[in-house]
Amino acid sequence: MTSQFVLNLFDATHEQRITGVTSFVGEDSTGSFGIQSNHARFMTTLTFGLARFRLGADDWQYLALPGAVVYFNNNELTISTRHFLIDTDLERISALLERQLITEEENLRATRESLYRMEQAMLKRMLMLKRKTVW
Repeated sequence: MTSQFVLNLFDATHEQRITGVTSFVGEDSTGSFGIQSNHARFMTTLTFGLARFRLGADDWQYLALPGAVVYFNNNELTISTRHFLIDTDLERISALLERQLITEEENLRATRESLYRMEQAMLKRMLMLKRKTVW
C-alpha cells in the first residue's frame, strides 16, 4: 500500500480537503519539486501556473493557481491562494489558466493606467496650488 497524505486547498471563497493523495508536484522560484507522504516540514510559494497531484494510482489531477503559499507538516499539505481550479484534463485546465492569466494581465494594465492618470492629476493640481501661492 502506498503512503498517503491530505491536501487542503484554501482560496478566497471556499476550501477543499482531499484525502488519499500519494504525490504532489509544484513549481516555485527555484524550479519543480515533488512531495510524497512523510516529507519533512516544508514551506514555499508556488509560481503562477499548474501543479499536479495524484490520488492513489489514479491519473494526475491538475491544479491551476495564480501563485500560492504551500506548507507541508504532519502529512498534510496546505495550499493557500486567491483562486484555484482542479481538472483531470490538461488541455482544458491549461486553456482556463491561459484565460485567467490574460484577464489578470488586463486588470493589471487597467490598474496601472488608472494610477498613472491619478498621478498626473495630482501633479497638475500641485502645480496649480503652487502657482496660487506664488502670486
